[in-house]
Amino acid sequence: MTAALSFRDAVPADTDVLVALIESAYRGDDSRKGWTTEADILEGQRTDPQGVLDVIKGSDSRLLTVERDGAVVACCQLEHRGDHAYFGMFAVSPALQGAGLGKVIIAEAERTARETWGVREMRMTVISVREDLIAWYERRGYRRTGEMSPFPYGDERFGVPQRPDLQFELLVKPLP
Repeated sequence: MTAALSFRDAVPADTDVLVALIESAYRGDDSRKGWTTEADILEGQRTDPQGVLDVIKGSDSRLLTVERDGAVVACCQLEHRGDHAYFGMFAVSPALQGAGLGKVIIAEAERTARETWGVREMRMTVISVREDLIAWYERRGYRRTGEMSPFPYGDERFGVPQRPDLQFELLVKPLP
């Protein structure tokens, strides 16, 4: 299944396709086809064209785009932040979730960050109430730090929270 995957950096022309993919993986009824949905805790948008374009054009970032049979099926953000890389905006098409793509993609993202920037650690933030997602990352070697940062309540660019206890937890993984 994963043999036909190809990886490349996103280009500005990919913006609309990537926004649609990210939205489908996290928000609305389409996201419920997969297991990464945030539809029960957040409404509204997950990202927008400008947010995706900022990652694509950023001097220290890249949006790794994953294709199979010519179609975009996943993506993730990698950002160089000094001695580590940040991993975010990870989306796999809901129809393809649960089949092992995520494991392959995160391993490629870690390899890419290590080889491109020479970093020895990957970091990410995950909404702390997403226990199932955090457990998935822990199985990939990430560890919870207990370090929390606030959710941007009131900034609808990141969604409309449906509960008052949202915050981000920092997860880290040493890269060999």
